Amino acid sequence: MTETQERHPIRIVLRLGASVFGLSALFLLALPELFLDLLALPSGADQVWSMRMIAITLVALTGNMLAVSLYGSLKGVRFSARVMQFAAFSLGALTLAIPAELNWFTYLYAAVGFGFSAAYTVFLFRR
Repeated sequence: MTETQERHPIRIVLRLGASVFGLSALFLLALPELFLDLLALPSGADQVWSMRMIAITLVALTGNMLAVSLYGSLKGVRFSARVMQFAAFSLGALTLAIPAELNWFTYLYAAVGFGFSAAYTVFLFRR
């Protein structure tokens, strides 16, 4: 991998996204009740279990995003960025469609998703 490929902006966004997902996974594993409370959602045993299951999925996504950003070909990095562009936008939109009262945390959480989607979009159009 050349130095130019190593510093490609999409690789950096993937690494940052992996960091955010990794931290989110730790938060969901350790404090699922707090996360649900911040989203103004009820906190029952089934919701807590669901948050922890999502956390494990985020661990896998974190590892894949990091691996692609570090070792993937530029073609693979761009493909991963397209997938994450859609996923990040969808996470933002679904957060705003939450079946609870919107609050500062839901707006912030949605903004993070939309922000990553925008970053992927910008860097996918830059060659």
